[in-house]
Amino acid sequence: MKQVYLDTFGCQMNVADTDRMELVLFHSGYRRTLEKEDADLILVNTCSIREKAEQKTFSLFGGLKPLKMANPDLILGLTGCLGQQDGEKLLKRMPYLDFVMGPDQVEGIAQAVDRVRTTSKSFVWTGFDQEKVYSIPELPGDLPKSPGPSAFVNIIKGCDKFCTFCVVPFTRGREKSREPEELYEEIRHLVSHGAKEIILLGQNVNSYGKRGLKKPMPFHELLYGVAEIPGVQRLRFTTSHPNDFTRETIRAYRDLDILVNHLHLPVQSGNNQVLRAMRRDHTIEEYRDLLAELKSEVPDIAISTDIIVGFPGETDSAFADTLKIMQEVGYSSSFMFAYSPRPGTPANELPDSVPEETKKQRLQKIIALQSQLTEQQGQSYIGKNVEVLIEGRSSKPGYTFKGRNPQYWNVNIQGDTLQAGETVTVQVETVSGHTLNATTP
Repeated sequence: MKQVYLDTFGCQMNVADTDRMELVLFHSGYRRTLEKEDADLILVNTCSIREKAEQKTFSLFGGLKPLKMANPDLILGLTGCLGQQDGEKLLKRMPYLDFVMGPDQVEGIAQAVDRVRTTSKSFVWTGFDQEKVYSIPELPGDLPKSPGPSAFVNIIKGCDKFCTFCVVPFTRGREKSREPEELYEEIRHLVSHGAKEIILLGQNVNSYGKRGLKKPMPFHELLYGVAEIPGVQRLRFTTSHPNDFTRETIRAYRDLDILVNHLHLPVQSGNNQVLRAMRRDHTIEEYRDLLAELKSEVPDIAISTDIIVGFPGETDSAFADTLKIMQEVGYSSSFMFAYSPRPGTPANELPDSVPEETKKQRLQKIIALQSQLTEQQGQSYIGKNVEVLIEGRSSKPGYTFKGRNPQYWNVNIQGDTLQAGETVTVQVETVSGHTLNATTP
């Protein structure tokens, strides 16, 4: 078999797309290699939501250029959101690339590789899928690898929110949901191959069912449907938008034992004026009330979030509001960024009024606050027993296995008789960052 080297930048949707391309290519005679030098095909699945991700992509391809020069038969492909956004510009910047593809072309990766081998000409293949439905067709034969204890399932693609800072609607298109029957079939397949935890994915996962289905179906009904599938031991989903997070979904957290006590709900800013400029279409009071109701139903739920500092127009007072909501909610973890203008977004037309040095200072302040919040919560676990789904071997010296608890904390475990996919109860001894260190009782 030929060999493919795959690298991924960006969100979990990109990770799932890379896994899908690996599967498609496996059925076309490729197996994955971890060594770039051994590859016949190198694919980099890219992200364009942050400038830093783009810089990493260009740096990686700069390192791949000598491999291409030494082996002209090596095929280099760039896929994902950066490909959708920049297209022909990428071929001009990196003429040694063989092809550029967008996210909607994932299913056609084998045809793209064949086209390069047949024509020896570089090309760009972007654009959005014009079908009104979203389907991921089943492939015949066995998977090239087991899905592992935790498996991703794409349930919706695209986004209709058009936040002013975000390129996703322009790189992944409008929202379209997959039929529930197709999802249930995929989940049953994953469980039969060893998956214990299912993670439902989408740019705006709780908008599921509004478009693309034969019959509209709200997200919470999908959660109840997945919970009925035998063998699913844990259920998670990401990412949610506050505007689509319903009271019925809160009830699902209360009713479904397998729906674990963790929610990722991006706040982005704690200030209403900044939220309006971001076109988030909700107030911080509505966000706060939603979480208060959720915590009243599920007191031990852990909340994580996304935060952007330095958005155009963010004053010192507005930034102080973000620090305030962080303290009020007590996030277990956060993805934190300094704002950077993205081409093609409405915010790119706004004057970038916050100096770079101020952005850096504010970013360091929220990182420090989040570290404090995480440490406080971590200390509360010491001496307690927690339930952990074992994911594999630990790389931390002195520990043999790693996994996650229901609140999505990393857990390193001392114990020699464990195996991946097993759910065990362990006792927490120490904490480091967002990681609990434990032993089997």
